[in-house]
Amino acid sequence: MSVRVRFAPSPTGPLHMGGVRTALYNYLFARKHNGQFLLRIEDTDQKRYVPGAEEYIMDSLRWCGIQWDEGPDKDGGYGPYRQSERKDIYRKYAEQLIDAGHAYYAFDTPEELEAMRKRLEADKSGNPQYDPTTRMTMKNSLTLPEAEVKARLSSGEPFVIRIKTPEHEEVVLQDEIRGEVRVDSNLLDDKVLFKSDGMPTYHLANVVDDCLMEITHVIRGEEWLPSAPLHVLLYRFLGWEEKMPRFAHLPLLLKPDGHGKLSKRDGDRLGFPVFPLEWKYPESGNISMGYRESGYYPEAFVNILALLGWNPGTDQEVFTMDELVDQFSLERVGKSGARFDPEKARWFNHLYLQKQPLEVVADQFEAELKHQGHHPAREKVEKITDMLRERVNFAHELWEQASFFFEPPTIYDEKFAKKKWKADTPDILLTLREQLKNTEPFSLDAIENSLQEFMETKGIGAGKIMPGLRLALVGAGRGPDVKEIMVVLGKDEVLRRIQRAVENIPVG
Repeated sequence: MSVRVRFAPSPTGPLHMGGVRTALYNYLFARKHNGQFLLRIEDTDQKRYVPGAEEYIMDSLRWCGIQWDEGPDKDGGYGPYRQSERKDIYRKYAEQLIDAGHAYYAFDTPEELEAMRKRLEADKSGNPQYDPTTRMTMKNSLTLPEAEVKARLSSGEPFVIRIKTPEHEEVVLQDEIRGEVRVDSNLLDDKVLFKSDGMPTYHLANVVDDCLMEITHVIRGEEWLPSAPLHVLLYRFLGWEEKMPRFAHLPLLLKPDGHGKLSKRDGDRLGFPVFPLEWKYPESGNISMGYRESGYYPEAFVNILALLGWNPGTDQEVFTMDELVDQFSLERVGKSGARFDPEKARWFNHLYLQKQPLEVVADQFEAELKHQGHHPAREKVEKITDMLRERVNFAHELWEQASFFFEPPTIYDEKFAKKKWKADTPDILLTLREQLKNTEPFSLDAIENSLQEFMETKGIGAGKIMPGLRLALVGAGRGPDVKEIMVVLGKDEVLRRIQRAVENIPVG
């Protein structure tokens, strides 16, 4: 049996990182077993359809390196791959279920449905839902005369088609992650399978498409587990039990504190993205940040997601996509929710930043420098990038670390100056400045020798010189090795900054 899996998002808005993880696990499973990975757009809910969402989903997967074998833009012989283009297919199966006595027409109005729910809530006599205990009190083809049902259908009266859930039966599901799942059918409701607008609901379309597209494994989020018994019933009622795929329901992605499902609100509150790419809401124009625009490398984002629910059984944490394919298995996916740690995500990006070729990071830094109005020589850009990349998690943070290389300090860290700028510091630095004038070439070795000679001649230690010199050059007590800073700045700029500091920093 050739493995065929699918990722089936709804184009109702941006793709949550939990959805990307579902796509990733399907992709890894397909590649591991030399199978096919399908992208299917489940757009049956036309009221919630959001323009641009489908393109966003596809762009997000491409950015992550998750390429589908079949989909809306790549026909593999099982299309169309948008459910809105398959709606004629579903009606046939809905009517097949009615003919077999497994579904029925329901004509209840929204007001009648609400009245039923309120009555049940008031009586406290059962779940306020349309199910085996309530359907015989409602307006449907099980309670109305056949002639009246035909008349209502002929007149064009709105209706839905509901599944006829069996009573007093245990529905059994074998889940690849959770093991055997048993559900009492009396707890299930008669879900709508076909809507009055001529479109199927997710439940019917999902089962029909998975069967017709010969899907072998359905790997999806835990939120779909309550729907799985209904899907098992549909496979049986349609005579497709032998074609039913294996199910695997993935654990939830949890908030950083581990309590509750990770949401956009959590990201907004704590300052991290929950979407792969930036998303602009069509109605409001508001923008939600994305991992790409926040400076994450796609490889780092994929690595983060892979470990949210799955573990390799070893201490290895950093994986290429090929390594993930090689090691991935559903057996090592856990049942419990996976807590998302934004700090760990930044750490992953830090690791991938260090692995990038110097030229790639320098290109990103150079773009930021141009944005800040600076156009230094490429050699200087690469030298600073190499010097500072270990200090940052994102390429865009290099400007914050390196701005002093391009803009001399105009203010000086008061707290650091109070501790390190002593009464004799100005005289020491001015004397050192005279010596540095004669330091040739102004290289790392020559500067080091000059500083060493100065300390030996004056009989003073590095602690009396280096903090003040750093403050003069940087404006604060941060940055890489002072001697390396001096080489990049060049002699003239070093001399200027020492003079300016002596004139502007008050003795603490």
